[in-house]
Amino acid sequence: MQKYNWNYPTTMWVGENRINDIALACQNLGISKPLLVTDKGLAETDIVKNTLTILEDNKISTELYFNVVGNPTGTNVTEGANYYNKNSCDGVIAFGGGSGLDVGKAIAFMSGQTLSLWDFEDVGDNWTKANSDKIAPIIAVPTTAGTGSETGRASVILNEETGVKNIIFHPKFLPSIVILDPVLTLGLPAKITAATGMDALAHNLEAYCAPGYHPMADGIALEGMRIINEWLLEAVNNGSNIEARQNMLTAASMGSTAFQKGLGAIHSLSHPVNALNNIHHGLSNSIFMPYVLTFNKSVIEKKIIKICNYLELDERSFDGFVKWVLDLRKKLDMPHKLSDVIDEKDFDLDRLSEMALADPSTGGNPKKLTKEDMKIMYQHSMTGELFK
Repeated sequence: MQKYNWNYPTTMWVGENRINDIALACQNLGISKPLLVTDKGLAETDIVKNTLTILEDNKISTELYFNVVGNPTGTNVTEGANYYNKNSCDGVIAFGGGSGLDVGKAIAFMSGQTLSLWDFEDVGDNWTKANSDKIAPIIAVPTTAGTGSETGRASVILNEETGVKNIIFHPKFLPSIVILDPVLTLGLPAKITAATGMDALAHNLEAYCAPGYHPMADGIALEGMRIINEWLLEAVNNGSNIEARQNMLTAASMGSTAFQKGLGAIHSLSHPVNALNNIHHGLSNSIFMPYVLTFNKSVIEKKIIKICNYLELDERSFDGFVKWVLDLRKKLDMPHKLSDVIDEKDFDLDRLSEMALADPSTGGNPKKLTKEDMKIMYQHSMTGELFK
């Protein structure tokens, strides 16, 4: 497989075995003692051990922080930032899925701040409160093809006190160098490949449907969806296919690049159930997708038909696109109803609906939303009934 160097939206080194360039990435950014941030499961794998060996062979002393959970918390960030400062680190290698990447970026950010993490929630101009000169350089190495956090300027972190997932934003959250190496995703189980792939689809889809004028984001999102249509099932069914893995990594990065235009109710509904019910983010996005699509039909139908044409689907209509989503989920063995993964006794409709309405993603939804709308979409997702 050929290797590529891209410079959009940041410096990106793409191709098989590009992890071998990790020491060069540190040298380019003047990092002599990085903190590698990942989760416990990954920390015990050969891909992390091999990465640490590459750094050691190049005389780069590396610290390791791996106390990262699936829906990462403020405690993860605070602990990691303290560990970073205690060991006099000078840069972060964010390594893993969305959790490792989000925590790694937030640690690099918070290592030099005096305000609380929650003071930088993505509301108004909160990001301007940060001391920009104290944000450490970031190298991002994704090992899943879903969140696209490697090309994002924010992290999603759970506030344990409020039970709310907050989006923490700063332009310098965007990593300075990204390594997209498909070899690092080869061991990913089929179910995780499927869930993260649907996450990438949700990012591209919601970005494209978000209102507003951003032709660059629209173009990236359309091509991201085409790549997912071509390669997701192959990546799930034949996990050793390097070309499929590379294309899915690329599509995930494209989704995050595109959604600077906005997201929508798929994410608004997902974040609360991720926070309160510990449901995988890609899984919840997959479940909510057809309910949000059909709820928004009256304002997105023309855009959806454009997607059908670009993807060259057999049925080039709104209903045809929804059918494509449903068929894709079925082939991926993904659940259709939220009640398949959440027990009704653990389902707090009022609280979830309030949290969904307050979520920053809500503003990007094509239709203006109310709490009642959120309730109705949650209820439909529990029963499995699509909007007519």
